[in-house]
Amino acid sequence: MSALRLVIFDVDGTLVDSQADIVAAMSHAFARAERDAPTREAILSIVGLSLDRAIALLAPDVDAGTQGRMVEWYKEAYIALRAKIGAAESSPLYPGAREVLEALNAQPETLLGVATGKSRRGLDKLLEGHGLEGMFITQQVSDHHPSKPHPSMIRAALSETGLEPHQAVMIGDTSFDMEMAAAAGVAGIGVGWGYHPRAALGAARHVIDSFDALPPLLQQIWETAA
Repeated sequence: MSALRLVIFDVDGTLVDSQADIVAAMSHAFARAERDAPTREAILSIVGLSLDRAIALLAPDVDAGTQGRMVEWYKEAYIALRAKIGAAESSPLYPGAREVLEALNAQPETLLGVATGKSRRGLDKLLEGHGLEGMFITQQVSDHHPSKPHPSMIRAALSETGLEPHQAVMIGDTSFDMEMAAAAGVAGIGVGWGYHPRAALGAARHVIDSFDALPPLLQQIWETAA
């Protein structure tokens, strides 16, 4: 059995707090479509989904063509907001995130991955802004997969690293992340600081409330799986 293990992270609401730009960009898209913007709570409830799926859920009465334009308006607004102050400022890392990432990355047997509803371009800009290029050996983005909670992203990450489900965990803040993990047969670790309430993380095997709690929990999971 390989001694390697894979730790996959969601991004928005898990590693970084990008809610201000997400809410602003979505509000802009709805304004361009001459529609009232959803509430902040409604917008945050769809974070993690692919953008086309998210807008379809938020604007179900809008025709498909307009929904497609809203996707583009959202992207334009998000890029403009990020360019104004930079990715590191517009989407800051949560407390403890960098320290835990660096500690895990220093472990030869631990591989890091990302499974995000962001686009390839969006993820690249974020990693560059935080100086995290090269940190994640497998990076799954919305361009190449069905929206969460479909398990495609995790299955691809396992395939790329040659690992089995029991050798991996998925860390995320939404029900979509935890349902995706369950569907892929991977242990889901929910985080209590993100965009979905703790009560929505029912598919998680574990829930943590700070990054400090992650390393000891991972050690416990690996020992149990051994």
